Amino acid sequence: MVRVMTSPGGQPPVLVVGAGLAGLACALDLVAAGVPVRALEASDAPGGRMRTDRRDGFLLDRGFQVFNTSYPQVKRRVQLRALRLSPFTPGALLATASGRTRFTDPTRRPRESGDLLLGRLARPADLVALAAMSAADMLFPAQRIIAQPDRSTLAALRAARISDELIELFFRPFLAGVFLEDRLETSARFFHLVWRSMLRGTLCLPRDGIGAVPAQLAGLLPAGTIGYETPVAGLTDDGVALADGTELPARAVVVAAGPAQAAALLPGLPPVRTRMVTTVYHAAPSAPLAEPTLVVDTERTILNTVVLTQVARSYSTDGRALISSSVLGDATGRESEIVARLAGLYETDTSGWEHLASYPVADALPAMPSPWPLTRSARYAAGRYVCGDYRATGSVQGALASGTRAAAELLADLATV
Repeated sequence: MVRVMTSPGGQPPVLVVGAGLAGLACALDLVAAGVPVRALEASDAPGGRMRTDRRDGFLLDRGFQVFNTSYPQVKRRVQLRALRLSPFTPGALLATASGRTRFTDPTRRPRESGDLLLGRLARPADLVALAAMSAADMLFPAQRIIAQPDRSTLAALRAARISDELIELFFRPFLAGVFLEDRLETSARFFHLVWRSMLRGTLCLPRDGIGAVPAQLAGLLPAGTIGYETPVAGLTDDGVALADGTELPARAVVVAAGPAQAAALLPGLPPVRTRMVTTVYHAAPSAPLAEPTLVVDTERTILNTVVLTQVARSYSTDGRALISSSVLGDATGRESEIVARLAGLYETDTSGWEHLASYPVADALPAMPSPWPLTRSARYAAGRYVCGDYRATGSVQGALASGTRAAAELLADLATV
């Protein structure tokens, strides 16, 4: 039986459908404002797509994800020290037909910047253009990026005078792993914000896996706020109906589920196109690369691959290496092709690697072609609200910001009643 919280005046609570990042942010702000809240989560733990499984002595995130310390919502809400973060190398290794080359931030790793600064990756004109674009993104206020007319990422790179050669060698394959599309059609405003966040922050993994982030946020809510394994079948005039037939009254309902589930609960909600990715995990007797660096496949057979245990050794309990590789779309059944490609990328024999798991993530990111609104109102109808990264940007920042907006608009509406 699901316990329904009420206020001292006997009013039913606000019900938040979903305990992913957006739902957690919304619930936290409502609780902070003194509003009774109940979150209803269909799964057995918080996080939505941001979950970590423990399997055969390994931590397996449900899809390769990184944690960026520079996002404003992360700085506001997350206790970074408690996550015990371990960083990736600031840059990437580009696997090309003629071998690997390194693209790295020369302001952080000047000794490792030879491929970039000595012309093996970019011409002098490209270095000037790249430095100018990066300096503008990093140093000027984010509002300047937000205020710009939107266009595609490809158009923005060309406008910044980045050559087609560098776009094809680095930006297209690298950003394919970020945006989950290789046409560079994603909103330029979002690209510049992501580029800014990479330059200003550090990409990391928590010691206990990416699921530690939503777990920390959920732990800040009063005990019993989240009802797990409580799927919602539909909305009623007075609240929600659960899958088991129970009906719960609500002062208001916030739908913080994924786009498909939200559309099923809120008829008429505009459809959202999403990107799919598959993350494939392998165990190896030893690390095929002795550094915490992302390897980008410039031929785009796969998107990228990384030895996770070089980033955070806690991802393995028995000393074996854990390799994560991401492939665009549904790669189920392509494991032999993938491990063969990994042999070339890591320049090693992969025949002894053990396939641990494959995670196809159907709605990994919203498609964000230009022009893309960086935020949308959460109001759907009277007493009905909707939030999620697809209502802002496909990122941790976007999910948290959307949940924050939903709570603010709901509180403003309650104040006028």
